[in-house]
Amino acid sequence: MIKFVSVEDVLALRSSELRSGKIAPKDMRYPTDNAEGSLHLGYFIKGQLVSILSMHRQHYGQYKGEGYQMRGVATIEQFRGQGIGTKMLNFALIYLQGQKANYLWCNGRKRALKFYQSAGFEIVSGEFELPPAGLHHVLYLKIA
Repeated sequence: MIKFVSVEDVLALRSSELRSGKIAPKDMRYPTDNAEGSLHLGYFIKGQLVSILSMHRQHYGQYKGEGYQMRGVATIEQFRGQGIGTKMLNFALIYLQGQKANYLWCNGRKRALKFYQSAGFEIVSGEFELPPAGLHHVLYLKIA
């Protein structure tokens, strides 16, 4: 089940799944977490939060219209490969359509490129390092 959640709800998974627990949950806040238009989604199985996704309004590059940046996408390892990320992304895209968003973009980890490309994202940057998370590309998805 997918629900809107608070930023406090996503911090522990950001820490454990995106930083291998090396950064305390309290230090996993993003500057845009509470900005107007920000939202946080959680996927629950039997009451357990197993996947998260955060987004906020943010333009990127030369792209026109209302843009959103997706950040903090993570699924607990034992639940990966079950389509949960795809369900979360589809839910987010339906929400963004209702917000009249034109596109979604993210800094996607190199190891997750297959997931993003299968969802229709296109790579719009060269490879770059985002310490301590590793190699990334900017990815873009046209919504409207």
